[in-house]
Amino acid sequence: MRYIAITGAAQGIGRGLAAHFLSHGDCVVNLDRHEGPNDALAADPRFRSLVCDVTEPESIRAAFAALDWPQIDVLVNCASIFSTLTMQPFWEITPAEWRRVVDVNLNGSFFVTVAALDYLKASAAGRVIHFSSAVVPMGRPNYLHYVSSKAGIIGMTRAMARELGEFNITVNAVLPGATVTEIERETVSPEQMQAMISARSIARAQRVDDVTGIVAFLASDAARFMTGQALVVDGGLVFNGA
Repeated sequence: MRYIAITGAAQGIGRGLAAHFLSHGDCVVNLDRHEGPNDALAADPRFRSLVCDVTEPESIRAAFAALDWPQIDVLVNCASIFSTLTMQPFWEITPAEWRRVVDVNLNGSFFVTVAALDYLKASAAGRVIHFSSAVVPMGRPNYLHYVSSKAGIIGMTRAMARELGEFNITVNAVLPGATVTEIERETVSPEQMQAMISARSIARAQRVDDVTGIVAFLASDAARFMTGQALVVDGGLVFNGA
């Protein structure tokens, strides 16, 4: 049995990851500003949900202090802002919106990892898995704040991998493409989604379970010698990595 901490597991890909790890006998804690999920997932005795703000170090530390785990074996930084963003040229992005996106998507992953570090060091083989995005190698226009925040994740992944190797902690990033979840996507119209699907080598919609497998691999012993890597999982829409 492993101890898995996931940010943003109340919904979307994070929720799918929580369900996957629980189905394999792991203990999972959701770190999220939302209370949920209030369903069969929450009824599992190995699942906990702690409310915290990933942009506030004190809030994160308080959440970890309420956790009675001896260690964290896998930390997945999945929480991010995307679905509510409006497409716009970068010169129309307000300073407040720029800071908000960078604060959640980049700073949040940094703050949570710092707060979890002692728990990760207590594991025999800690894993940190950050969520970036396939929009980074794509260079998708009209989302400069989002693309920049997710590009920062890749740099952070590589530098963290250098610093945490001595503790036998691996650090990798997953770059998913546009994934269909229960969350309504104001940012992706049906026409845009179909255009992306048509451009993929595997021309179908991307599901949550297309992402859980690669995360499970990175969390496993099979990936024990892989660190500092950024893996694109988008059905072959982009090939040039990150």
